[in-house]
Amino acid sequence: MFTVEQIKSAHSLVKSGADFPAYIRTIKQLGVSHYETFVADGHIDYHGANDFSVTVPAKYDLMSIAEIPQMEVFKSELIVHQQGKTDFLTFIQMCASTGIEKWAIDMDQMTCTYFDKAGNEVLVEKIPE
Repeated sequence: MFTVEQIKSAHSLVKSGADFPAYIRTIKQLGVSHYETFVADGHIDYHGANDFSVTVPAKYDLMSIAEIPQMEVFKSELIVHQQGKTDFLTFIQMCASTGIEKWAIDMDQMTCTYFDKAGNEVLVEKIPE
């Protein structure tokens, strides 16, 4: 199975949203089946076969998540990030200010689903392969 160190090594190569598809391919090869990233503190829960999981601990100080999602702003800023025009921390701050609490990656479906604080799906995207 995969380790936190392997995950961190793969993630260290991600400089912008443009690097995300390569990151997904790498961790999928390690055996990650799905994971959840929590915007408030940056911790990530990675899951694999047979209920295996590891947690990458919080990366930054706790930030508050907006109560009311601002979907149009989120979607337009997400495109900017995916084009490689913002770094990861800028993206995280934008998620918090637009009401995104977490996102979940499903390696089988190759999707990224964003959720608001109420647990509602606000956007499902197909990850380029």
